[in-house]
Amino acid sequence: MEERKQAVKGFRDFLLRGNVIELAVAVVVGSAFAALVKQFADSFIYPLVKLFSGGGIRGGQIVLPKGVTMDWAAFVNALIAFLITAAVTYFVFVLPTQKLLERRKKEEAVEPAKPSEAELLAEIRDLLRDRQMERR
Repeated sequence: MEERKQAVKGFRDFLLRGNVIELAVAVVVGSAFAALVKQFADSFIYPLVKLFSGGGIRGGQIVLPKGVTMDWAAFVNALIAFLITAAVTYFVFVLPTQKLLERRKKEEAVEPAKPSEAELLAEIRDLLRDRQMERR
């Protein structure tokens, strides 16, 4: 019984950690953004691809023998939607994060090195020695 309580407590602690909540928010926002890009591509890009490929009912399609239809405009539409999503992800999330990490690395590199414990002890020893010499 005690093991079960510990397992439930561990699971609860896992769920309430900040990382899990942030991940859940990221998944929800990412899903909403993907749906938005898909709808944009379906509403604007797909009709434009069909229009530039001849328009009409068969625009953006190739009819193969035996009545098989290959809808290459749908593929181009999906490809453009993917590129939009990838570009926004890179320029809104990846690039700023990289810049922030580079800036932090530069700040850490500029920070002077702290003396080691041995160096501090040697400095204290020297100060005490000098103070004793002054008293004599």
